[in-house]
Amino acid sequence: MRIFLTGASGWIGSAVVPELQAGGHQVVGLARSAESAAALSAAGVEPLSGSLDDLDSLRAGAEDADAVIHLAFKHDFSDYAGAGRTERAAVEALGDTLAGSDRALLIASGLGGLAVGRVATEDDATQHVDATSPRGASEHLALSYADRGVRAVALRFAASVHGDRDHGFVAELVRVAQERGVAGYVGDGANRWPAVHRSDAARLVALALEKSPAGSVVHAAGEEGIAARDIAAAIGRRFDLPTGSIEPERADEHFGWIGRFFGIDIPASSRLTQERLGWTPTGPGLLDDIASGAYGPR
Repeated sequence: MRIFLTGASGWIGSAVVPELQAGGHQVVGLARSAESAAALSAAGVEPLSGSLDDLDSLRAGAEDADAVIHLAFKHDFSDYAGAGRTERAAVEALGDTLAGSDRALLIASGLGGLAVGRVATEDDATQHVDATSPRGASEHLALSYADRGVRAVALRFAASVHGDRDHGFVAELVRVAQERGVAGYVGDGANRWPAVHRSDAARLVALALEKSPAGSVVHAAGEEGIAARDIAAAIGRRFDLPTGSIEPERADEHFGWIGRFFGIDIPASSRLTQERLGWTPTGPGLLDDIASGAYGPR
């Protein structure tokens, strides 16, 4: 198949590309710059100039594709509502283009805010349905296209998609710990974060493209919930820093933008995903990655 992939040069997307190519697929990647286009070409990806703000480029990519995998997102935490509106417009452009074709639209989502006080599952519906909510309610919108002749699938990624040289949430926690001189956690640190190795997440995307039916949800979580205090302790051991509790009312001051995320409890299971798609996570766990040097000099 000819696959249009947004975020093809990103952290997850660049790992998905070889998985798709190994399956015999031709990949077309959205490129925001000449540098991005060159990197995609070097990886055997056909670049398509455009961006999430250029809806015509998204429509063109989807129109000429057998399937679309949408992984790109504006990670602008200074204007998260604006990023959500951009995301919603992008999903609408892709979905409208694919409507009535029975082609696949796989969209990146997250595992936060699905359940309170328990481990979330694939059967839990997202609560973010308002256009101003984080990610612009993009999962809810995308899945609605299952009733309009699109094989829409939600890819819910763990808070930490980790691996060597990860520059996401955990990398930010490491940076804050080094800057503050303490590997902190919020409150008692009992809140849990799911995690998945980048290689496992990439394999899952390829499997979901192949096997997931319209309207389905998959959970990219190799570990369903690691206590925040254990993440902080691993960072402390790796960088020879003390570990300590940060009062919840000081979380934003201490951690910056990531403080709003690091104190939430969002455990999530992938049992149904593993059973339905035959997916078995095999990569190292998050704490092992921290210990082995994935977030700094070895």
